[in-house]
Amino acid sequence: MKNEADQLHLIERVETDLMQLTEGQIPTDVVKYNAYFYAEPASLLDYAATDSILVLDEMARLQETDEQLRQEEINWLLDGISRSEIMPQTTIHQPLATVLKQAEGPRIYLSLFQKTMGNYRVYQSTNFVYKQMQQFHGQMPAVQTEMASWQNNEMAVVVVAPSAERIAKIKGTFSDYELETQLLDENATLVRGKIQLVTGQLNEGFELPLAHLAVVTDAELFGHKTKVAPRRQKMSNAERIKDYSELKVGDYVVHVNHGVGRYVGMETLEIKGIHKDYLLIIYRGEDKLYIPVEQLELVQKYVGSEGKTPKVNKLGGAEWQRVTARVKKSVIDIADDLIKLYAKREAEKGFAYSPDDALMREFEAAFPYEATEDQQRSVKEIKRDMETARPMDRLLVGDVGYGKTEVALRAAFKAMMDGKQVAILVPTTILAQQHYDTMVSRFANFPINVGLLSRFRTKKQQEETIAGLGSGKIDIVVGTHRLLSKDVAYRDLGLLIVDEEQRFGVTHKEKLKQLRANVDVLTLTATPIPRTLHMSMVGVRDLSVIETPPANRFPIQTYVVEQNDFLIKEAIERELARSGQVYYLHNRVDSIVQKADRIQALVPHARVGYAHGQMNENELESTILRFLENEFDVLVTTTIIETGVDIPNVNTLLIENADHMGLSQLYQLRGRVGRSNRIAYAYFMHEKNKVLREEAEKRLQAIKEFTELGSGFKIAMRDLSIRGAGNILGAQQHGFIDSVGFDMYSQMLSDAIKERMPKVGEGEINEQTVEIDLPLDAYLPDYYIEDSRQKIEMYKRFRQITTPHDLMQLQDDMMDRFGEYPQQVNDLFAVAEMKLNAEKVGIESIKMTKKVITMLLTVEATQLIDGAKVFKALDMLGRQSGVGMEADRLVITYRLPGLDPSQWLPVLNRFITQMTQTTKTQ
Repeated sequence: MKNEADQLHLIERVETDLMQLTEGQIPTDVVKYNAYFYAEPASLLDYAATDSILVLDEMARLQETDEQLRQEEINWLLDGISRSEIMPQTTIHQPLATVLKQAEGPRIYLSLFQKTMGNYRVYQSTNFVYKQMQQFHGQMPAVQTEMASWQNNEMAVVVVAPSAERIAKIKGTFSDYELETQLLDENATLVRGKIQLVTGQLNEGFELPLAHLAVVTDAELFGHKTKVAPRRQKMSNAERIKDYSELKVGDYVVHVNHGVGRYVGMETLEIKGIHKDYLLIIYRGEDKLYIPVEQLELVQKYVGSEGKTPKVNKLGGAEWQRVTARVKKSVIDIADDLIKLYAKREAEKGFAYSPDDALMREFEAAFPYEATEDQQRSVKEIKRDMETARPMDRLLVGDVGYGKTEVALRAAFKAMMDGKQVAILVPTTILAQQHYDTMVSRFANFPINVGLLSRFRTKKQQEETIAGLGSGKIDIVVGTHRLLSKDVAYRDLGLLIVDEEQRFGVTHKEKLKQLRANVDVLTLTATPIPRTLHMSMVGVRDLSVIETPPANRFPIQTYVVEQNDFLIKEAIERELARSGQVYYLHNRVDSIVQKADRIQALVPHARVGYAHGQMNENELESTILRFLENEFDVLVTTTIIETGVDIPNVNTLLIENADHMGLSQLYQLRGRVGRSNRIAYAYFMHEKNKVLREEAEKRLQAIKEFTELGSGFKIAMRDLSIRGAGNILGAQQHGFIDSVGFDMYSQMLSDAIKERMPKVGEGEINEQTVEIDLPLDAYLPDYYIEDSRQKIEMYKRFRQITTPHDLMQLQDDMMDRFGEYPQQVNDLFAVAEMKLNAEKVGIESIKMTKKVITMLLTVEATQLIDGAKVFKALDMLGRQSGVGMEADRLVITYRLPGLDPSQWLPVLNRFITQMTQTTKTQ
């Protein structure tokens, strides 16, 4: 629409239309809200009685689904014809285009992003300006700032809470922060510039800037204030990577034994009166396969080249076995090559560093923050590598701002304390400068000389640094690819640290290979490239993961929006109102000055500066330092800030033409904000009225979707999905990966390596082997958890329970997220506790036949059991119990006192708990 008045008028017209719709007077055209809406026929003024309105949500997705259904029908027909069950002329699928041609009456096309509608003629379109409400996490200063901004813009602010008690609590809290409120009843009218409280139920708030309305819920204000203790991850690092993406209905999946099918959801089946949840997978010919949730590990999401629709297999056919046989044959050769590479690495002799001393502990204690659990674990893993004679080659993966630098500095300090030199290779001059400043500060109280090699340094300074490296006077140097120059030589290089290896070109990597011979190497990254991930998963490179966010860190509020001056002005003014700073990313050097002038005109009281990579060294360094020292409020910059430039006071980021950038790049840029305990905002903007390419649309959707802390893995794997998996292990592997999917291919390669070298890679998590078959309704009912993805997540959590603390933590989390749980979930926890204790005892299976429960111990557990203690434990089961031997294994039986689980389940659980104390070592 042309201006704000037109948009407000449009909103009023839509409201009128919807009212008439409910009264049976349906207009021929409606322009709807939320994003871009297209309508037919030509005019909103053409009102006529009609029977229906056709609404099409995301036309491009509908067309994709239509093509997918057509392909599935072809496969189904070919299968049926081959078995002489279907006539060749049979057609079932109705093409979308045919259906739309037959549909009469007005249409509305809804789309998240603006795009052409193909062959469909659109007469009118509009963008309804809507903003998702942010999460305040109980930070009242942020609430205070936002409320003041809304009131200054003459917006009506409505706070919704579920009860009168919560309303009274909010009113009191707001009063403490000098925020005036008034109660709003059903007969009152909204007042602009006022905060009004109302009792009601609303899932989430929203902001309509052009309608001057902001609605915020109690959950968004305070819902995330209560923090639970962080949950220890029990997955191996390889499993963390595999767990990158949750299943969604419609996704193609790969079952280890049955091949490629389509996941259509989770179903609860009742068999002999017992309920259990199953994943439902559809195969060719509409064959159905129900996978019990206990076998989740057998199903993987299919990831292949973008645009490559996998061939769905026939359930029970031999086709999948033939495919996997061909792939297995191909991975054997690769496995042999990788084993040779691994053996060569094992045979190389490096330097074994000394154990930690008092000076090392003093350096670590000087860290001004408390190290996270993942940081501490990663440091231990790196030190363990350094203290062996084998050269280290470890990948350290962690989100931007999660403390990878501190881990690297501790490794560097350890190397330098044994007289070795350390080189840190970084992709940008600004990051080199920031690392240099950090190291000068961290090593200030220790006998360490720090050097810097980049174009920020004069020729004389560079020559002095190079001479110092050759003589051994410089202990640690940080630099860009200048470190790889032929004139740079070290007296005794012991550790090479590479920050964001994927940012270096092929030539640089070849020089890196020469430099890293017999030297310990530590590579840091936030979004690892697929090949790097893969090498770590199969054990050729060791892997450490930092996925615990620093304390008091909040998810970044992420918006994908059309670029407009109103939004830019509002975002900058909001940040300035809390004395913060702003990055404005404009990635064109030739017009960056004009853009800075434009920002200055929009926000006259802001201090605006600009920086880009073509500035001379002194000017760029001066600009960055002035921004760091808060002399500028807004820095208009290019992607030079992508890595490095850690400025905690910058917590708003605006990116122009975000659709031109890669997903990992967008994620890295977003990581430049949110590096303090303030809520941060990131706006990914695209040009107004621009038709986005499909890949760009998917990238923007992904960056908006992955807003939670620690999304680096998911971003990396989603980028793989968008770009394709073609060159993970060379072009010749492309077809093999597409035939079975990336995860399955990786698993087959890993298995092939283990067959030849069982101890390669990281320690595996022991799979739970206890088989429990009891007549219990132990599952997650739909009325308790409706969303199947959340169900899968919870079932995975149950599988990861290895300690009583894990069990209690999951119970607390379940109550916190979903409320008081029903008896079925209580029984599920009882089974989880039983399995946990049965594993400690060495019980192999717990089964019920008729009314007798049989517990069978393993041979090893039977040999360790103390008979006297077992008989004492049997007392709690009474005369209904029995004990005997089956070959060389102990068997315990328990005749149930009744069929109601409440009569026997608690007793059985207490008995198995008591059995953990019956081994001879107890």
